Formats: sequence, C-alpha cells, structure tokens
Amino acid sequence: MEDKVITHWKGNSQFESDNPSGKTLLMDTSAEHGGYNSGLRPKAMMLASLAGCSGLDVVSVLNKMKVTVSDFRMDTYGELTEEHPKYYHTVSVEYHFYGKDLDEGKIKKAVDLSIEKYCGVMEMFRKFAKVNTSIHYHNK
Repeated sequence: MEDKVITHWKGNSQFESDNPSGKTLLMDTSAEHGGYNSGLRPKAMMLASLAGCSGLDVVSVLNKMKVTVSDFRMDTYGELTEEHPKYYHTVSVEYHFYGKDLDEGKIKKAVDLSIEKYCGVMEMFRKFAKVNTSIHYHNK
C-alpha cells in the first residue's frame, strides 16, 4: 500500500499539501522565520499525526469494548534537538479521559493496544525518539 501526497509551493514560506482523502492543508512558518504564520507547522503536524493515529485506535477499541467516556483528549509534547537538522528526540503523549465512573482497566487496555500494537505513527516515532506515555483519568 502506498500513500501519495502532493505539496505545492504557494509563495514565500507557504506550502499546500493534499491528502489521499482529498482534503488539503496549509503549512507555513512564523514571521520571524520568513513566513506569514498562516498555516500549520510541519514538525508540530507530526505530533498531531501521532495523537490522531493513536486516538483513532483508542476510540475504536473503546467502542468495541462498549466503554463510554464523555470526553477524551491527548496532549502531545516534543523536545527538539539543539543542532540542525532539528528533530524530536523525546516525545510525550498524555491521554486524558473524562467521565463518570470511568472503567480505568479497559481504558488502559485500549491505550496500551494502540501504543504497543496498532499505531503505526507511534512505531515510526520510536525509530528516532524516546516516546513517553501517560494516562490521566478525570472522574466527574
């Protein structure tokens, strides 16, 4: 299986990329680096991809286990190297679950399955970064 993404330069520091879904996104950099700050930053999109990939897994597994949560979010942090080329050497993903009487055992199992088995983006990150994860339960 192969994905194809086409990225067009839009002038200055802006680029627009398509996606196999047909959607597009705009990438840019800050004004201090010559951009307009009008789009997503490429490295930060990697963190969003990691969270999105794992989040899709977690929601799918929780649905199969018939576990309900009122809200779910992931806070993802990346620490860049000091020298060029700068890349994330350490990444942390915090899983936050909100609800009443949360089934912590099943939620942990869903997160663990994503981290250890299903999330391909997580596996890619492990090739170049130390990945830390934590789960936070917010019972209402």
